[in-house]
Amino acid sequence: MLSLRPSQERGYADHGWLRSFHSFSFAGYHDPAHMGWGNLRVINEDRIAPGSGFGTHGHRDMEIISYVLSGNLAHKDSMGNVKGIPPGDVQRMSAGRGVMHSEFNHAPNDTTHFLQIWIEPNVTGIPPSYEQKTVVPSDKRGHLALVAAPATFTAGLTPAQSRNAVTISADAQLYAGLFDGAESAQLGLAPGRLAYVHLIRGELTVNGQKLSGGDALRVAQETELQFGQGLDAEVLVFDLAA
Repeated sequence: MLSLRPSQERGYADHGWLRSFHSFSFAGYHDPAHMGWGNLRVINEDRIAPGSGFGTHGHRDMEIISYVLSGNLAHKDSMGNVKGIPPGDVQRMSAGRGVMHSEFNHAPNDTTHFLQIWIEPNVTGIPPSYEQKTVVPSDKRGHLALVAAPATFTAGLTPAQSRNAVTISADAQLYAGLFDGAESAQLGLAPGRLAYVHLIRGELTVNGQKLSGGDALRVAQETELQFGQGLDAEVLVFDLAA
C-alpha cells in the first residue's frame, strides 16, 4: 500500500526568521490524519534567515536528526558540543533524559536550509549524546546509503555498509540517495515494517508512483521499494517500526 502526500498539502509556518514545512503535526499545525508514521514523528523542512536561529531550548527522550541541504547550521548544546553542520553532514542528537541546545545561522547573507527529523526512541531516560558524520555525494550517487540506524542493525553490516551511519536508539533505519537518469536502487522491507519516502528535490518514481520535490509516500504491506527514473533527485527513505 502506497499513500501519496503531495508537497503542497504539508503544514506551513512563516515566522519571518524561519519558514517551515511540516510533514506531520507540529507546533501550531495540527492534522489528525498526519500525526506521524510508525515511530517517525517529525520531518520539518526549515529555512533559517541570515543571522537568526532557534534559541536555547530543551528536548528529552527523542532521537533528533539534522540533514543540512544548504548553508551551515551552528549547533551548541549542554553536553559541551559546539559544531557547524555543513551540507552533506548528518547530525544525530539523542535527547535521552534531557538536553538543552540552540541552532543558528550565523551567515550574514545566506539562508540555512535543512531537514529536522524526530524519531521516537525504543529506550528512555538514557544519557544524552551527540554524533555527526560527513556523507560524500559519491556514496549516495545511484545508491541508498545508510545514514542512521541502531547499533543492533549495523553490527550485521560490513564497515563499508555502515561507515556513513550515525547510531540511533530507535527501531528505524534511514537511507539517503541521489538519482538521475538510468540510476536505480531497491530496498527490501521485512514483514510488518512500515516505510516513509521523502523526496527532497527533483523527480523520482517509486514502485510506479511519480514524486516531485517535497512529495512523500507512506508505505505499508510492501516487500520491496524500487527507485528509478530520477531527475536530479535527492531522497530520504525510512524503514520503520509499525
